[in-house]
Amino acid sequence: MRDNTSPYWRQRTVERLGGGRDAGGAPLLAPPPRAARPVRFYTVHLGFTAAGPADARELAVGYAEALSLLRPELALGAAALSPADAWHRAERLFCGAVGPDGERCADVAEHPGFHHAAGPGGLGWGDG
Repeated sequence: MRDNTSPYWRQRTVERLGGGRDAGGAPLLAPPPRAARPVRFYTVHLGFTAAGPADARELAVGYAEALSLLRPELALGAAALSPADAWHRAERLFCGAVGPDGERCADVAEHPGFHHAAGPGGLGWGDG
């Protein structure tokens, strides 16, 4: 097989009718449209070194907040921290308590005082 063709292979050709497009500009012969896939959540695991668990938590919160400033579509409330060899021991970095209007608390996990919605001047609620 010199150039990967054979006279015996079935050659598929499409003949164009009337210029190959309908009045709306869509091709006459096109594959059927695929149903849109549902949106799924994915996780990014970032590795870094720290002196201890408290330092690791502080660094992880800083990394998560910095990434959320660069990419606002990131789910900041889903950020978690775990030892590199024990992902099953992941701990949430942010509170995530649900407020009266459905917003979530954007403060660090186990924070003292009121819960606060994201953004400057965000709604505060709870038993401060």
